[in-house]
Amino acid sequence: MTKKIVPIGPAANPNLTAADQLPPPAAQSSAPPAAQHNGNGAPVQPIEPASPQIDERTIEQQDANPRIDEHHPQGDTTGEPARKASAWTVAQTQLDSVAAFMGLSDDQRLYLRTPMRELIVHFPVKMDDGHQRMFTGFRVQHNMTKGPTKGGLRYHPDVTLDECRALAMWMSWKCSLMNLPYGGAKGGVIVDPSTLSKRELEKMTRRYTTETSIMMGPERDIPAPDVGTNAQVMAWIMDTISMHRGYSIPAVVTGKPVTVGGTVGREYATGLGVTYITRAILKQSTGQTLDDISVAVQGFGNVGSWTARTMSERGARIVAISDKFGAVYNKHGLDLRLLQRHMAETGTVIDFPGCDKLSNEELLTLDVDVLVPAALEGQITKANADQIKARVIAEGANGPTTPAADDILREKGVTVIPDILCNAGGVVVSYFEWVQGLQSFFWDESAVRRNMEKTLLDNLEVVMGVTSRRKCSLRTAAYTIAVQRVLDAAELRGLYP
Repeated sequence: MTKKIVPIGPAANPNLTAADQLPPPAAQSSAPPAAQHNGNGAPVQPIEPASPQIDERTIEQQDANPRIDEHHPQGDTTGEPARKASAWTVAQTQLDSVAAFMGLSDDQRLYLRTPMRELIVHFPVKMDDGHQRMFTGFRVQHNMTKGPTKGGLRYHPDVTLDECRALAMWMSWKCSLMNLPYGGAKGGVIVDPSTLSKRELEKMTRRYTTETSIMMGPERDIPAPDVGTNAQVMAWIMDTISMHRGYSIPAVVTGKPVTVGGTVGREYATGLGVTYITRAILKQSTGQTLDDISVAVQGFGNVGSWTARTMSERGARIVAISDKFGAVYNKHGLDLRLLQRHMAETGTVIDFPGCDKLSNEELLTLDVDVLVPAALEGQITKANADQIKARVIAEGANGPTTPAADDILREKGVTVIPDILCNAGGVVVSYFEWVQGLQSFFWDESAVRRNMEKTLLDNLEVVMGVTSRRKCSLRTAAYTIAVQRVLDAAELRGLYP
């Protein structure tokens, strides 16, 4: 097992004390020490910190056939999955663009684009057949100026350190835009969870939790579900941390089952939030209601399925939905209850009766009123943006649109509702869950929904105001508000020491 904390800048971050760098006694392993070697017995090379320099390569110029370096699975290589643009490059480019719009100094820009703390862990897990398998995991804390960090935990074979850096940065802006007392974080393990048994998944989760527990806590870093994880995984994390401490700590994670301290309404919060924001944008910009629109949804996980369901319940016609295997399309609308049953039986939306079969790429270019990319980042790029026919894009996923695509869509007159606004319902309700856990006082479902809608729409009103006054896009307005709030908090706190 090897564990590395990556300092940022010329010295270790001052927020990381000597005590922070020592794992708790319960986190120590009886496995043979491997602090200087990886799982293959080769020497572990030091991991370079996130570069504060601007990446001069444009997203569109990346290698057409990138590969993952098998000798450096940590994610600090240039290899990225061919299906998407580099999330870290997208996040940095977006920040640089808004920094120029705001007239920020080089010092401010460098401070905002540099993650404050990164942890890489390599750990063994005994599989059901008795052999030992090595896993690599990450946790990145981007900024803690406004409070403890908050962000999801992703289990996916394409997880990289750069991806976690990007998602942590986006979480900082999302939390700031919603005026929550959080900074952004993100974690992940390189694994396809569908290949593990439930027992293997639990053991891997508990070991990852132990290795990253030096960063975790209700007042330090609070994980939540993301791609490949769910409420059960959060329950295992909460139990592991609680066992280390000797008492229950429900506020250490959000997105837990209600029976172990979760909140009602968290499961559907992100999708319902997408619906609330999209409905409000349509009303303000075009005067349309959900009854008037057709919708295509890329992705049928938690966010995509709940977005489709909550929009459909309010009158929208859901004409296309996809998963990782492809898409189904019916211009008259899909019966979502039957589609859910079909997916439960077959594991995919493909071959749903009465539908045409499309690729994920074809779904993105359908002639619909609203397109909801709710899968992974980097789906709408310079290569396909000109083919987009939707009038509104509601970003259910994080980072689905590259900056180059943004420019093309703006010229086409397409309204893009940015991720840090559109899908913020999840983190808003996660905040409610965290507060309830700290107070041991729980709300009913109507209070959760009412307060989520109010938080989202209040901050949407602020974004619309900036858009009108500054004559800028929704994304630029949202970023301007979020970044300024972080800078204001940093100015008030001062620079230590």
